[in-house]
Amino acid sequence: MERNFDKFIKKEYDLLVVGGGINGAGLAHLAGDHGLKAALLEKGDFASATSGKSTKLIHGGIRYLENFDFGLVKESLKERAIQLKAAPHLVRPLSFIIPVYKGDKRPLWMMKLGVFLYEGLAGKRSVGKHRRLSAVNISELVPGIRREGLLGGVLYYDAQMDDARLCLENVLSAVEKGADIANYVEVVSFLKEGGKATGVLARDVLGGAVFKVRAKKIVCAVGPWANHLLKKDSYRARKIIRTTKGAHIVYKGKFSDHALLLPSDRDGRIFFVIPWMGHSLIGTTDTSFAKNPDRVETSPGDIRYLSESTKRVFPDRDFSGKNIITSFAGLRPLIRRKGSPSKVTRSHALVETKSGLVFVTGGKYTTYRKIAEDTLRKVFNRGVKKPFRLYGGGKISVNRDHAARKYNVDPNTITFLMGKYGARYEDVLAFVEKDKSLAERICDCSPAIRAQIAYSVGREMALTADDIILRRLTLQFFPCKTNNCRIQIAQFMQKAQNT
Repeated sequence: MERNFDKFIKKEYDLLVVGGGINGAGLAHLAGDHGLKAALLEKGDFASATSGKSTKLIHGGIRYLENFDFGLVKESLKERAIQLKAAPHLVRPLSFIIPVYKGDKRPLWMMKLGVFLYEGLAGKRSVGKHRRLSAVNISELVPGIRREGLLGGVLYYDAQMDDARLCLENVLSAVEKGADIANYVEVVSFLKEGGKATGVLARDVLGGAVFKVRAKKIVCAVGPWANHLLKKDSYRARKIIRTTKGAHIVYKGKFSDHALLLPSDRDGRIFFVIPWMGHSLIGTTDTSFAKNPDRVETSPGDIRYLSESTKRVFPDRDFSGKNIITSFAGLRPLIRRKGSPSKVTRSHALVETKSGLVFVTGGKYTTYRKIAEDTLRKVFNRGVKKPFRLYGGGKISVNRDHAARKYNVDPNTITFLMGKYGARYEDVLAFVEKDKSLAERICDCSPAIRAQIAYSVGREMALTADDIILRRLTLQFFPCKTNNCRIQIAQFMQKAQNT
């Protein structure tokens, strides 16, 4: 595949961002929003690693209260409010139930106090008022939950998000503000003058072309690859992050309309069971990982840990392979400190090298905008003054049925499009106006239509079938017996690339 990178070669940028996960995308977005000439290079696809393999939550992190990390929780709750407003189509309120059993490590009084403090730290930004639940209440709200030893619990509110789409919308927002962005481009080495980094030598992963990109400032937001990239700056560099693995499974069908926060009976660690696209997302683990970040995957032990921990609370559920739709794992790039993975802070830090490179370390998905703001302040001495807006944010002016009649498509398709693209959903339907056949569903397994393939390729920089299946449309969460969706997408893309 031959691609043109002339625009990168001919310019000198104020800022070059290396890494197209959420932190890099957010930084490019804010940089463009504040008048900086910015570029971003990502060696894979946007959100193809950690930023697309999270627990899908925008949250304060109620469990961090145990570590007395009140500052991080309060900061995260503030960011939660910003994201709920900026992207209501991708970030939505979600209720959580914490059931407490006799003998649990965290007694009922502690859970009640925890949600009280959590809501207090949110203040006027609270999503909803918490309430106490009796054992009978919980049994009614969560069918099939184990009643033996159930003492009661609490209900509180947080937010759920589509992580890959939220990352992509930051990328698209950056492009809209003039940033030059390319996926599948890897940084081979750093260019230096007088010991200072002035650019990078980059390689097109798909086509093989090698080219130079020059910039006044370079920020590396590469998550789990920070230690690796640091060695390209100086072979003597010490490691600045430690990586821990977070694995998830997706169970067929919903346990409840409410999310559940549960402790594992193995080690007492908290994990979630969350309604997700008609099914249940279960995770996450938190184990040390010292191998190549390119080769992270869920292990049989991860799946067994999550299955057995959940089955303790749902003894009648069958966790055999037929009920596990998919599994995935990502790596947390934590600040390099000693201690058990769960105790290491999720705060972020910026590390500057002698050559002037700035590395983003630590952090959590929820605080990505604040990380970008802090980075702009450090690198350019610029505060963030503009309201935070995202590509598909804003009010949708017409209702579903009106839009369905206007474009002659199924109302369920309109709902699906609004949920993916927000106020930009009509940009997808503009393809249907030009070619009515694009209103057809890709496959029976989901509401996705062929126009979304065209939009993914033409507007969202999708270059492979997996870019569309896993991140643009997240079709991996729709069980497909025929695999027709993958076949249709691959054929469509091949035809588009040959014309």
